[in-house]
Amino acid sequence: MKEIKNREQLNSFMRAYKIDCLFNPQLMPHLKLYQFNRGENICSQGEPSEYLYVLVKGKVKVFTTSPEGKTLILSFKTPLELIGDIEYVRGTDTVNTVEAVSPVTMIGVHQRWLKKYASEDSAFLQFLLKIITDKFYVKSNSLRFNLLYPVEVRLASYLLSVSFDESNSLLTGQHSAGSLKDAANLIGTSYRHMNRVIQQFCNEGLVERNSKGILVKDREGLRRLANDNIYE
Repeated sequence: MKEIKNREQLNSFMRAYKIDCLFNPQLMPHLKLYQFNRGENICSQGEPSEYLYVLVKGKVKVFTTSPEGKTLILSFKTPLELIGDIEYVRGTDTVNTVEAVSPVTMIGVHQRWLKKYASEDSAFLQFLLKIITDKFYVKSNSLRFNLLYPVEVRLASYLLSVSFDESNSLLTGQHSAGSLKDAANLIGTSYRHMNRVIQQFCNEGLVERNSKGILVKDREGLRRLANDNIYE
């Protein structure tokens, strides 16, 4: 993570997403712009939560890890999205891990300034309420998808989500063997079962297996199989 000390760029993002009216004048000087590299954690499950972030550019992956070390994808998020909102309201440690899938830009503000200047701000609280209720709806759907949808649909959706950014530009079509092992955990299946599905995808021309892992070949075919991408 690095801070981008460019106030005009920060203000430009706020105007573009029409969120400048959500932060009162006392809070504005405490807003900062941050950049995260692909693969970098914005926050980690179980760690203290200090900042509220507003995702204004890029794509992030939200996942949870069980006490036994098993992980499960909850969703992929693109702008406009809040990170750390539930933790701020409940006063708890970070609930889920959030990782940058692409280069990510966030507007961040420390919770101490929110508590001092926004705890009774009706516009800001209404915005929080909408975002949090939307988040619970998405989480409910994602858990249902993981239980009810076959591995073929979950894997197709995962490959789409990690291969393309929020503007549908290609991030990477190549996925290593190591990343595929992680994918098996994240979509809630065994690596052996996922390999069988990958072979099926190869036979259908959706992906191609090579020495580095697999390469996405037919984006539209994956999209049809994923039914408009269940993770997003």
